[in-house]
Amino acid sequence: MLPDILALAEQLDHAERDARVLVTGLDENLGGWRAGPGSWSVAECLDHLATGNRVYLEAMNESAVRARRDGRLRRGPAAPGFVGRTFVRMLEPPVNPWLKLKAPRKIVPRSAPALADSFADFIASQEGMRAFLRTYADLDLSGVAFKNPFIKGVRFSLATGLNVIAAHERRHLWQAWRVRRDAERAAGSG
Repeated sequence: MLPDILALAEQLDHAERDARVLVTGLDENLGGWRAGPGSWSVAECLDHLATGNRVYLEAMNESAVRARRDGRLRRGPAAPGFVGRTFVRMLEPPVNPWLKLKAPRKIVPRSAPALADSFADFIASQEGMRAFLRTYADLDLSGVAFKNPFIKGVRFSLATGLNVIAAHERRHLWQAWRVRRDAERAAGSG
């Protein structure tokens, strides 16, 4: 596997390992705990990631299929351009309270999903991302664009999309860990 593709795969693997540790020993009650109205539970963070990954992957897949048909093969590493790198940096944890982004309506988590279901959906979305990497690693991921499914009129390269997904996972797993710690503290004091 090429170094840039391997790095993306390792980021997916790391997020999956982190999610597995996150839910270990967490019961449905704590997995569904919210700090207050408008906040998300651990289960909702995972549901948001699974849904976001599926929506992004669907948009990216259309462009990748076209690129394969048109013979748009790899010309260099899968790296985002300047705008893409800037957007990826905005998603990275820790979350700056001044740069909090509202989740697009398409990927707002379901209300009170079961932790087990959200986790299973997240794992399935990770498999979808890995399959995408295996299938399209030989394409010009930095040169093929797709329509961003959340920001009308914006197109990202497939390389940017893959890096956005990885950063988005780190962001919400970071959030989920904070929620878990708060839930455990609240349960311990109650």
